[in-house]
Amino acid sequence: MSVPDSFGLQPTVPAISVDIDTPRRALAIGAHPDDIEFGCGGTLAKWAADGCEVYHLVLTDGSKGTWDADVDPAELVVTRQREQRAAARELGGAKTLNDVVFLGWIDGELESSLRQRWEVCYWIRRFQPDVVLGHDPWRRYRIHPDHRNAGFLTTDAIVAARDPKFFPEQNIAPHRPTNLLLWEADEPDHVENVGGFLNAKVRALLAHESQYATTMRIGALTSAPDEVDAFHRAVEERAREAGSLAGVESGEAFKLVTRL
Repeated sequence: MSVPDSFGLQPTVPAISVDIDTPRRALAIGAHPDDIEFGCGGTLAKWAADGCEVYHLVLTDGSKGTWDADVDPAELVVTRQREQRAAARELGGAKTLNDVVFLGWIDGELESSLRQRWEVCYWIRRFQPDVVLGHDPWRRYRIHPDHRNAGFLTTDAIVAARDPKFFPEQNIAPHRPTNLLLWEADEPDHVENVGGFLNAKVRALLAHESQYATTMRIGALTSAPDEVDAFHRAVEERAREAGSLAGVESGEAFKLVTRL
């Protein structure tokens, strides 16, 4: 039974904002190599093209990111770091090796603990981003512990980074970002228009060749062009769905948090 309009109790649809101003600096925090590209690759490419300094912080070593039981985990770690740096170059903004940081916590074992918070806080203070982007830790039915804990580490570290009494032994000035954008949000209320930047996002994702089978459902680039095309179309379709929330052709959707 629906509530009559006269009672003024009809459910409201949250307003969707579009496009914050291009920040001077942005820090994207992902649980694994490739999470950043999936979550906000188009947004980072757009901002980088407009002069933003983009930094990547990857929390785990990616050592379990394969279905091949015979792969050497140590070799996979090296491979995934190389792929992440290549992906960052495709998106632009990350100009040097130092702009992509790997904390190296063991894949699948990331904890939202004080020790990890200390490290994430340090890099927020070090890079001084205007905008931080990361996983939404409150997404319902999220079963991957790394994604959930990466999200909580991001929010907890923002609180620590802004207040001088947290971790004073770091001997680095506190820093308060202006905006936080959480991707894969349970209740998105913001869309970044990424029209014109999806090709950069796809190129960045395809730099993660070790993940073709596990996350992209494609084989080698030379042997599976149809699968590559299908993946590209899937990225475009996801962008169309996100853009439709705000009436733009292609978008990436987030929960925008401004009271930091």
